[in-house]
Amino acid sequence: MKTCIFLLHLHAIAAFVPALPLYTPGRLSHKSTELAALITIELEKPLGIILEEVSENEPEGVKVEEISDAGSAYASSYREELIGSKVLEVMEDNVSSMAFDDVMDYIINAPSPVRLTFEVEGDDVADVLPQVEIGTAVEINVIQEGNADRTLSAKVGDNLRQVLLDNKVEVYRGLKKKLGNCGGGGQCTFCAVDFVESEGWSDRSEYEDNKMKKAPSARLACLNNVQGPATIRVQ
Repeated sequence: MKTCIFLLHLHAIAAFVPALPLYTPGRLSHKSTELAALITIELEKPLGIILEEVSENEPEGVKVEEISDAGSAYASSYREELIGSKVLEVMEDNVSSMAFDDVMDYIINAPSPVRLTFEVEGDDVADVLPQVEIGTAVEINVIQEGNADRTLSAKVGDNLRQVLLDNKVEVYRGLKKKLGNCGGGGQCTFCAVDFVESEGWSDRSEYEDNKMKKAPSARLACLNNVQGPATIRVQ
């Protein structure tokens, strides 16, 4: 059984999406089940993920064996779901049925950030799927002291931090946050926002619970994708 450790830095995290609608004819040919979801992630090189081949007998791709707590993938709100998931695509190339070494070559030769798609299966998948279809337009109401309240247009699946930055919301106030933010890696907590109201959003991750014990209503914008309409307070 071949195993390989890749060091990749988490760049952005996409929402869980139902597996079937993302399949394109001629692109993915493996069998899917109702209890399956796809996670598409963009990873900046160099995250401690350990990959191993799915089968020793014939090429069937690779799966995530483990995520090291030393790597920034450990900060992902989906790190538990990724363990055991199968790598389906590298930069939109189907690697689901390739031999271990071929998949490794695709990942090594991919640019940075590299876009990876994983298939997650299990009884808990439905609990983390967004309640609104990916791509649905929703409104994010932003409250920030010293600024007028704003209503932003976003789509389900968009990274919340990126939505705020693209709309010129001052996510990082003060010199400490401006200079010390981790760039969306889930480490600094400087992009934390308070959720005043939300509809269709799953509970925050265990990682966020541990990172922000004193702020139970806060979420890290960089580790959350839009799942529905919400009203948030930006510090």
